[in-house]
Amino acid sequence: MKITDTHAHLYMKEFNEDIDFVIKKSLTKGINRFLIPSVETSDIPYILELEKKYPNICYPMIGLHPNKVSSKNLEKELNIIEKWLCKHSFISIGEIGMDFYLDNQFFSEQEHAFQTQIKFANKKQLPIVIHCRKAFNYILNILLKEKNSSLKGVFHCFSGTLEQAKKIIDLGIKIGIGGLITFKNNNISNFLHRISLDHLVLETDSPYLSPHPFRGKRNEPKNIRIILKKLSQIYSFSEEKIADIIHINVEKLFFS
Repeated sequence: MKITDTHAHLYMKEFNEDIDFVIKKSLTKGINRFLIPSVETSDIPYILELEKKYPNICYPMIGLHPNKVSSKNLEKELNIIEKWLCKHSFISIGEIGMDFYLDNQFFSEQEHAFQTQIKFANKKQLPIVIHCRKAFNYILNILLKEKNSSLKGVFHCFSGTLEQAKKIIDLGIKIGIGGLITFKNNNISNFLHRISLDHLVLETDSPYLSPHPFRGKRNEPKNIRIILKKLSQIYSFSEEKIADIIHINVEKLFFS
C-alpha cells in the first residue's frame, strides 16, 4: 500500500522536538510521501531542509497563505515566490486561496495574491493547493477566470456541499479529504459516496485537524490511516483498493 499525505506542515514548531520520529513512524504505517505547503516565504528554508534530509519522501510547495496577506507585505512576498520558482523545483503552488472566516479586511489583497499565484502555477505548469474559508464563490469565480488547459490542483480541507464539490470537480480540481470526515457532525460523510474516488486525495493538514479520537491533539501523517478507514466505511471498499485508486490520483496530479 502506497499513501501520500498531500498536505502536512512538518516544518512547524509543533514538530521541532521529534520530526524525525514522526516521519519514521509514518513510514512504518505506509505513508511514504509528504507534500509540504508553505504559508509564507520565511517557511521555505525549513521546508527545503526537510526535502534535503528526506529526498523522494518530503516534497516542497511554495505559496502565500491568505491569512498571511496584508497590504504591507504582499508584493514583497510575491516577488520572493517568483524568484524561488526560478531557482528551485517545487511540487506545487500552495497553500494559496482566500479566507474571510474572521473578516474581509484584505479582500483585494487576497484576490490579487490568489490570481497572481495561479498565474505562477500556469506558467510553471504546476498544480495549486487551495485554502478556502467563507470564500467559495470568490474562489470559484477566480478559478473560472484563470482556468486554462493546464490548471489542476487540490481544494484543500474541503468542507462544502455536494453542489460545490461538483463545481470543483468540473474544473479538474481534486478534493482534499482529511480528519474532518471523522468528526461527529461533519456534513461531507453524508454525500461523499456520491463522488467518485477518482476525484479524491488524502491529507492531514498536520499539525492541525486531527481525526477522531485524537481531535484537539497534534495531528501527524500517520493518522491518514484513520481517514482511510473512514473512507472504507463510506464507500464499502477495502482500504487497499481505496489507497490504490487515490495513489493513482496523486501520481497524475503531482508526479506526471
